[in-house]
Amino acid sequence: MSAISPPAAVLLPGTGSDEVFVRAVFARPLAAVGFAVSAPPPPAGAAVTTGYLEVLDAAASAARAPLLVGGISLGAHLATEWALRNRDRCAGVLAALPAWNGRVGSAPAAVAARLSADRVARDGLDATLATATAGIAPWLADELRRAWRRHGPGLAAGLRAAADHPAPELAELRALDVPVGIAACADDPVHPAAVARAWAGALPRAALCQTTLTAVGADRESLGRAAVLAWLRAGGGRFSHAHGDGPPSP
Repeated sequence: MSAISPPAAVLLPGTGSDEVFVRAVFARPLAAVGFAVSAPPPPAGAAVTTGYLEVLDAAASAARAPLLVGGISLGAHLATEWALRNRDRCAGVLAALPAWNGRVGSAPAAVAARLSADRVARDGLDATLATATAGIAPWLADELRRAWRRHGPGLAAGLRAAADHPAPELAELRALDVPVGIAACADDPVHPAAVARAWAGALPRAALCQTTLTAVGADRESLGRAAVLAWLRAGGGRFSHAHGDGPPSP
């Protein structure tokens, strides 16, 4: 008897980020439990939010089994939004660094994205990157330089679209009855751990694991391991027991 094929895993990046970072975070932790990561590149400009939801629709239509979806920051919001609309096609969610819930308001990640968009439009990419990367950790500066340049002329519009897109309301999350693994960084003021805890408290089948930005700087996979381990603890392991080598270490 042949083994049951595991569901596909589709992971989305955060605001201004790209699929390169998503793969660095998730590919190996998910391989350890039997999944191959699909990480599509960001849709151009203002289509980043609607475009990614369409990507998930297309992936679900092509898949033989329910999708494992997820992402980082905005990617986590969009994956969860999609899961709420497609519960019968979703095997679970990996939500790393959720940044807010409901309407955006003054969430730090949204404020930062709007300011960056304004600066790109006013001062150009090079000058904005010089300001944005001054005094931050070298690994994060390198990620910004690569990803922002890859977004090209649509960067400002993409940042604004992301900053204006609401995340799921906590009341909505209570209806999402699939395993959800949430990862937070205890030292990340842009993606407050309190938001991750609120998500975990609202979702009926969720677990939360924490790491730190310092750890992510040394090992990108630490964020992916935290999300995957949380998903397994939330009950996602039934999809992977026959396919992987066991749960990743925290």
